[in-house]
Amino acid sequence: MKIGYIAMSGLRLADAGLLELGLSFPAVSRRAREIEALPSLGLLTLAGMSPPRFEAEYLEVRDIAEVPDRFDAVALSTLSATAKEAYVMAARFREKGIPVILGGLHATLAPGEAAKHADALVIGEGEPVWPEVLRDLERGRLKPIYDSRLRGTYDLRDSPMPRFELLAPDRYPRFTVQTQRGCPYACEFCAASMRLSPTFRVKPVEKVVAELRRIQELFRRPFIEFADDNTFADKRHGRALMKAMEREGLRWFTETDVSVADDEDLLRRMRDAGCQQVLIGFESPRFGPLDGVERNANWKARRTSRYLKAVETIQRHGIAVNGCFILGLDGDGPDSFEEVFRFVDESGLHDVQITYLTPFPGTPLWARLSEEGRILSEAATERYTLFDINFQPDRMSVAQLRDGFHGLARRLYAPEFVEKRTRHFRSLLRNSIRERKLA
Repeated sequence: MKIGYIAMSGLRLADAGLLELGLSFPAVSRRAREIEALPSLGLLTLAGMSPPRFEAEYLEVRDIAEVPDRFDAVALSTLSATAKEAYVMAARFREKGIPVILGGLHATLAPGEAAKHADALVIGEGEPVWPEVLRDLERGRLKPIYDSRLRGTYDLRDSPMPRFELLAPDRYPRFTVQTQRGCPYACEFCAASMRLSPTFRVKPVEKVVAELRRIQELFRRPFIEFADDNTFADKRHGRALMKAMEREGLRWFTETDVSVADDEDLLRRMRDAGCQQVLIGFESPRFGPLDGVERNANWKARRTSRYLKAVETIQRHGIAVNGCFILGLDGDGPDSFEEVFRFVDESGLHDVQITYLTPFPGTPLWARLSEEGRILSEAATERYTLFDINFQPDRMSVAQLRDGFHGLARRLYAPEFVEKRTRHFRSLLRNSIRERKLA
């Protein structure tokens, strides 16, 4: 039996003006290409736990008009932005008599909608239910729903080796590895892996290193992106991982929170283990818009006064910071765009990413804005891209938000401003290298 593991690939934007604007800036277009090129780790992991009698092929699909018919079944994964395209593709497979098993983040966030378009729907994490899915598939008795949330927390000690060998050797400049799952924080807008399973846990270091070594066996000079929501939320695990990675000679990037700046020993370990850049969600440079965003302990809002110092500390260790900001948070008015620009300028952030506040289906933010009547179209899943607006801001019009966002993008990604920040970071990097040589 042959299974096609199919990911919907490619950057999606409904705002054609922003797409045209973004592609005119090298820094933005480069990062867009990098994101597009990341393989689906979830599908490769499911393929890795499939018995040898199941033949596997991994595909990334951009053009849904091309539907291969060489499979006995397909496992199809989609995000909200590509959900409608995935449904069209699923219908075409089913017309050919090929059963469709649909999963991914959107399937968990909107199961009632997604279930209408598949023979079987996987809700939550895939690993706990995949063996059952395969058994039922062989018997021709797929169930409509496989909800892993009813099975308890999946133990990452049981994680299979992803089938990295299914990837085309020259297609991918970057590869994903997961070191943990979930996040100890509870941001209202978050639609990441904590929605698949809210329990935060880490993968054993030896498992992570084995995956890294497998990638190095298969690909020349790979660059790694850790597919984590917050790699260093557990500092003890983070230190153990850095110690193990010092000998691997890899270059890598990850997402984490600003608290890594509190631990200079950890930063040194990260640098020595090959960390090139960390992506940190600052969201806003002001306390007001962040007040209440993190719903457990208001953690993000309480850190704003230390943001500038944190950027300086991290970058002084030779690790670039990609600072992320969300435009349109409650409390943000037309002055918020200038505030973000001033923070980026003053902090010397090497890279910066701006997105719109996005009420993904199934999140607390979506529930609140829906109740307040502020979702512009609950059916417009194609606008859940982070770069399209689908809600009514509370202190400005939709047009003001869009115009301010476009104007801020022009300023942030203007070549002379990018070069200014690049020169600043290179100076810090040279100092970091000099200090290590003298140590």
